[in-house]
Amino acid sequence: MPYIKSDKRQPIDELLISITEHISQLPLEEQDGALNYMITKLLKSVYTPSYFNYNRAVGLINCIGEEWYRRQIAPYEDKKILENGDV
Repeated sequence: MPYIKSDKRQPIDELLISITEHISQLPLEEQDGALNYMITKLLKSVYTPSYFNYNRAVGLINCIGEEWYRRQIAPYEDKKILENGDV
């Protein structure tokens, strides 16, 4: 997860409120596309074209995926194993 100081989070969180409300109200089949579009636009706005920056962006994307799995999905799967038994 992004371990940034709480005073740095608040301005970002405030900006995200309207975006998350909008995307969560879209039909389910449109939410992933909207998130993909938003993230792509953010990356294109922050990272200017260069191998160095593209490498940074890909590293960021990969770390987000790994951290999401570690913090959100793995605990959920562990809980379901306890509830339903292992494979």
